Amino acid sequence: MSERSNRWQVEQVLALAPKPSSVASAQPLAVPARWLAPGCDERGVWGRCTGTSTEPYDTVVDHIDPAFRCTCPSRVAPCKHALALLLLWVRGQVPQGEAPGFAAPWLATRAAVPPAQQPPVPRASPATAPPARAEEAPMPPPVPDPTSSRDDRVARMRAGLAELDRWLDDRTRTGLADPSLARYAAWDDLASRLVDAQVGGLANRVRRLAGLVGTGPQWHQQVLAELGMLHLLASAAAHLGTLSSDLADAVAVAVGWQVRQADVLAGVPYTDHWVVMGRSDTREDRIEVRRFWLRGRATGRWAMLLSFAAYGHSLDTSLVVGTQLHADLFRYPGVLGLRALLGPQHEAAQPALDVIACSMSQACDALGDALAAEPWIERYPLIVLASPTRTAGRWVLTDATGSLPIAPGSPGLGTLIACSGGGPVAITGEWTPAGVLPLTVHLVDRAVDLGPVADTSFVAAS
Repeated sequence: MSERSNRWQVEQVLALAPKPSSVASAQPLAVPARWLAPGCDERGVWGRCTGTSTEPYDTVVDHIDPAFRCTCPSRVAPCKHALALLLLWVRGQVPQGEAPGFAAPWLATRAAVPPAQQPPVPRASPATAPPARAEEAPMPPPVPDPTSSRDDRVARMRAGLAELDRWLDDRTRTGLADPSLARYAAWDDLASRLVDAQVGGLANRVRRLAGLVGTGPQWHQQVLAELGMLHLLASAAAHLGTLSSDLADAVAVAVGWQVRQADVLAGVPYTDHWVVMGRSDTREDRIEVRRFWLRGRATGRWAMLLSFAAYGHSLDTSLVVGTQLHADLFRYPGVLGLRALLGPQHEAAQPALDVIACSMSQACDALGDALAAEPWIERYPLIVLASPTRTAGRWVLTDATGSLPIAPGSPGLGTLIACSGGGPVAITGEWTPAGVLPLTVHLVDRAVDLGPVADTSFVAAS
């Protein structure tokens, strides 16, 4: 069988990417000018990638029984160099030739062993490749990924996104007066198909949309805005390879791409004195969700820790609003990078009463920047020095620079009014499309937790 008959499609290369940002990182390297002596044969593809490193990275790929080897320091397999080399190969930009010294022994070893007995990819060693440079730790042996399962997943996701776009086109043509929209089953059927397509984040949005139809005088505007957001996410997810690394990760997570905690904890820690600014409990698809909003004293950056509880389980109670932790945080990928995991704590929690609040104008600027970066976000934290005031028939947070509406039905509104005494007070809130949900009032001697509390009858053990 000829090498050309074995050549992959671009979709197969994309399916091997361990995360969406890997494709975005590989694209700039997938040009012939970045490679020294690239080549391929009936078994492998090889080349030496040039860049910011003093020496090129030697990269080899077995395209028969997919496996990868590279002298770069990345601990992700396949690395961006292997993906870039494969992209060059599938585009026909890698000439056929004879494998050089850094590739031939490894490819020969793999070719001599039946596929079922293929060993893990070996580390670089003096016998098979130039020794790794002192500043570069070789990759651990990666386990070859089953290409077919990734291909199936990508195919399902693409099919689900295409079906969602067709459904949105139908809604645009028929309008929101279509009687079928009043039936929950019409939305639930679509959501179930999106779950099957492994885009569960979009499925959750569709199910929430069903609850908006026919509720309140503004439901048409709300549903139309959400349909537009679904179209934005579906279109962006269909073009992940063209997006920047952080944006590709943010889109993928929003549509339902799962990120393993182990991968997050393998990243770079963010160490700071993290103040627990607020807590918010919500019910999402029969699951109780608790959000803790933390803010770094040194950096001023926000972070969100999540806790989940199904029936018979309890939410995390280890953090207390108004305290601070000297700890490491590990952020999930994304442009904003709000969601995080708590790492090692370097000292016991301490009270944190002296918080720094901003003006309403500054809060609106920060919110606007966040929405420009990730337009689909549904919650964003803010800390303002403002007064709760009644105006035009609803409650707002206001100061001399501006105001934001308070979300209707906020459970802590009465306590907020009492604590403020009609004057400005430091308030941590959670912006939502319906308005700001007050979470905490920061007084001189204490922090008052106002956030909505989980249904304890639901989470309590039976």
